[in-house]
Amino acid sequence: MSEATPYFPTIEAVEAAAKKLEGVAFVTPLTANEQYSSKYECNISFKREDLQVVRSYKIRGAYNKMSSLSSEEAANGVVCASAGNHAQGVALSCKLLKIQGTIFMPTTTPKQKIERAKMFGEHFVKIVLTGDSFDDAYNAAIKDCTEREKTFIHPFNDEKVIEGQATLGLELISQTTAPIDYIFVAVGGGGLASGMSAVFKQLSPNTKIIGVEPEGAPSMKSAFQKGEVVQLDHIDNFVDGAAVKRVGDINFEICKTNLHDMITIHEGGACQAILDLYNKEAIIAEPAGALSVAALDMFKDDIKGKNVVCIISGGNNDITRTAEIKERALLFSKLKHYFIINFPQRAGALREFVVDILGPNDDITHFEYTKKANRENDVAVVGIELKSPEDLEPLIANIKRYNFYGDYLNEKPDLFQFLV
Repeated sequence: MSEATPYFPTIEAVEAAAKKLEGVAFVTPLTANEQYSSKYECNISFKREDLQVVRSYKIRGAYNKMSSLSSEEAANGVVCASAGNHAQGVALSCKLLKIQGTIFMPTTTPKQKIERAKMFGEHFVKIVLTGDSFDDAYNAAIKDCTEREKTFIHPFNDEKVIEGQATLGLELISQTTAPIDYIFVAVGGGGLASGMSAVFKQLSPNTKIIGVEPEGAPSMKSAFQKGEVVQLDHIDNFVDGAAVKRVGDINFEICKTNLHDMITIHEGGACQAILDLYNKEAIIAEPAGALSVAALDMFKDDIKGKNVVCIISGGNNDITRTAEIKERALLFSKLKHYFIINFPQRAGALREFVVDILGPNDDITHFEYTKKANRENDVAVVGIELKSPEDLEPLIANIKRYNFYGDYLNEKPDLFQFLV
């Protein structure tokens, strides 16, 4: 491919990838969802990539890339970097293709994803934990790959990987009779969005593809705004399946012309979508997998009466993260609030706070207090869960009226992180 001719996945290449993936990647169901359809007054369906054997779409690109290696490349082995899902796709591909692989993962990767990568790869893979982000793991993997002359399996910035992810687009078109008006898809490095949008550009050009990123890692949106790929200095790794500092160059070139819009979702909004999917639909989605559903509210007026697909891109969620997910969702929904409370050193002060200051539906969920001698007042960090966001102003007014008010921490992130 010459520099003058940018790469663009053809339908023939994607069909060839789909052929390779037969018996390896499932044709995942496209299921109509009554609750969300009723809420948004449209026809919403979920593409359930969380039901793949590795619980994400990543097996598509990894296997397509690795099955295209020459016998010499396969014998030398492969290296990859991943926050979890790509690692599992590579690990399973290593076992199926009998290729030795080394997988570099950030130390912040949820334990569940690490264990599953080991399970899928068995004795064909070696896991190396390094750094705090995908980019740290990526740099270590590239160094190892160069030194040992192995093939690097990129999670998104690779033509064969993109063609593998693009098979999801072919499936979608084959699973529908009515045209799809909107597709919402999570974007990390851009592998799935670039592959799928290329298919729809050729076979269903009127379909609007909406890319969705976490607010804490807006790498593709930043690239769109500047007209070129950018390197973010800092990112929030919470949405680990879609948190990269830099999108792929190939992916950006495709996405910038094929995506109808590129939006960001607050991490707390993703958490709320995770809880809603679990409580209402019994779907276990990881943060990146829930981004597409969390984005619906932003387009509620545009999608009325339309045919809409949300890609549930992954379901590798560690149960140990549940408390944090709930906390972030409550903070985002303005139902959880933290205060510094000044308690006068006298008998009955705590009872007065609970009985006279708190509302009938307010619930104390966090309380840190140390009594110190020779002070008129001592402070406590108190977390309070409300039934409605509208209960906040009356609560603050009550705390101030009784002279218990010290500070409100939700709006002071530095202090909040230090004290809570």
